[in-house]
Amino acid sequence: MKLLVKAACAAGLLALGACGGNADDRAAENIEAAGENQADALEAQADATSNDQVHDALEAKADNIEDAAEAAADRADDNDDARIENQVANHM
Repeated sequence: MKLLVKAACAAGLLALGACGGNADDRAAENIEAAGENQADALEAQADATSNDQVHDALEAKADNIEDAAEAAADRADDNDDARIENQVANHM
């Protein structure tokens, strides 16, 4: 039984590895990671301020960046176009 479970897990990992090798998939992951990093930095700034208005503005900006990065990542993946990563990097 344990051997069967291990074999099924190995097959699942191979299937996941095979589907994530396209340049557009990597670009989508990079876009989302970059957006998440920028949002995390803004959220850290928001947490460090004692001004409620500044805090709220930074949190809203972080949310907008995450949403934009997710939309760009979806666009890169849906259009099978890794070049979108460069376009997004120039606008973030």
